[in-house]
Amino acid sequence: MRAYIGLGSNLDDPQQQVSQALQELDGIERTEVCTTSALYRSDPVGPPGQPDYVNAVAALETELAPEALLDALQAIEQAHQRVRKIHWGPRTLDLDILLYGNQVIRTERLTVPHAWMLERNFVLWPLAEIAPDLQLPDGTPLRQHLDLCPMGTLEKISL
Repeated sequence: MRAYIGLGSNLDDPQQQVSQALQELDGIERTEVCTTSALYRSDPVGPPGQPDYVNAVAALETELAPEALLDALQAIEQAHQRVRKIHWGPRTLDLDILLYGNQVIRTERLTVPHAWMLERNFVLWPLAEIAPDLQLPDGTPLRQHLDLCPMGTLEKISL
C-alpha cells in the first residue's frame, strides 16, 4: 500500500529531527521509503511564540495496516521525546499519515485523509513535489488544491 507521511518539528534542531526521522521510517517493519520531499521551513500553526517548523513528506510502500503504521510512527515520535501537552504546540517530531492508498478512514485514533492536510501549505507543497499527479480519495487532483493553498511564506530549505 502506498502511504504518504507528513513530518514536522520545531524543537531541538528541527532540521536534524526531520532528517533523522526520514531515515527511521525506512526501519519500520514491512515498510520501505520510496521517495521524500525536500525540507521546508514553515510558519508555526497554533499558539503564538513558537519557533518556525521544518516539514517534509515521505512516500512509503507498506504492508502494515493503517493503525499498525500509526503505532510505528508514534514509536518514532516517542524515541524523539515527543510530548503531547498543547494542541498544535511545539514539538520535537510530528508524524502524520496523510494518505493511505485511496482509503478513507475514520476511527477514534485515525482520520485519513488527514483532517487538515488540504489547509496546510507545508503538507500540500511537499506532497506535490513527490507526487505531482496524485489524485485524492475523492477523485480530485492534488494540483487543484494547490491553487487554494498558496505557498505564502513556505520556503524550501534543502533537497
